[in-house]
Amino acid sequence: MTFKFSMHYIRNIYIFFSFLALTIFFFSTTELKANTYEINNIEISKPFENNFDKSEVIDFGFKKAFFELIYLLIKSSDYTKIENVKLNQIKGMIESFSIQEERFIDQIYYVNLGVTFNKRKIFNFLEKKNIRPSQIKNETFLFVPIIIDENINEIKIFSNNPIYENWNTESKKYELINYLLPTEDLEDYNLIKDKLDVIETYSFDEITKKYFLNHSIISLLFKSKNEIRILTKIYSNKKEIIKNDSFKDIDLENNDNLNFLIKNLKASYEDTWKKLNEINTSIKLPLVVKMKNFDFEKTTDFEGLLQEIELVNNYFVQKIDKEFIFYEILFNGTVQSFINIMKNKNYNLNTQKKIWTIE
Repeated sequence: MTFKFSMHYIRNIYIFFSFLALTIFFFSTTELKANTYEINNIEISKPFENNFDKSEVIDFGFKKAFFELIYLLIKSSDYTKIENVKLNQIKGMIESFSIQEERFIDQIYYVNLGVTFNKRKIFNFLEKKNIRPSQIKNETFLFVPIIIDENINEIKIFSNNPIYENWNTESKKYELINYLLPTEDLEDYNLIKDKLDVIETYSFDEITKKYFLNHSIISLLFKSKNEIRILTKIYSNKKEIIKNDSFKDIDLENNDNLNFLIKNLKASYEDTWKKLNEINTSIKLPLVVKMKNFDFEKTTDFEGLLQEIELVNNYFVQKIDKEFIFYEILFNGTVQSFINIMKNKNYNLNTQKKIWTIE
């Protein structure tokens, strides 16, 4: 007797057993922990052919998720240090994964993955590469790009400013900075024009304060015949950072040149933001904190906070007695930094004794 099976039937059977095998491999050998990074919406596609291997698609998704996470954590100058990471190293840092969606369209297999990485293993991996990770802090910056054409002594702020017009055209998933461009305002234009002679020392407070943001970037692009010199002022929580860059033979009317310039400036600003939020993983400050154990909601909220704080390397329940829960916390920072974070989250710490108390 001969049985004939449709491609649709064979495909469904294949997917079922492939997914079953992958699920058994990962979920039977791992335990989901609190100290994790989750990367979702990893989309991969591959033609469904005779040699189709679903595990290869999933492996490619692991790599894609890993690099998406790493690009969130490290500065662009460190990218080359992790280029040759092997797949088995990546798998060793994965806590779990989920297939969030999969479908076939015109014999193309599409899958959407979610991948969870162990934060401590990620930090250990980066530490061995002599890389300091940064906190993943998304933030909105006011961005004011001003072109000063020194050839004709003219400024461009809004109209006819290709930086302003194209800055937000394209963004990457791993970019932490969201850019808010100023609205076209004749009063602002005239104010900046009047300050042209002293523009390199002007603070721009009269403009930035209108947007009620704690972070801003003022980029002054001085355009001469063969060079663009860029003076950037980055303001973050009352800190001022000055950066100087220069690019030769850049034509702002040329799309390729313009995109090259924007890409490099964005990378520079991302690196500066990451530097401000760097984590020194070599510091593992042990802290012991106790809190009353009768308020289940409060202890749950506190543990949730510890999971959210990037500088918390790990934490454990050291012991529980009839009155208190004792937490041991490994913190990648200073004592004062931990106290400040707790204070900002409305947790008051009594630090008079060796074991601190949350009041």
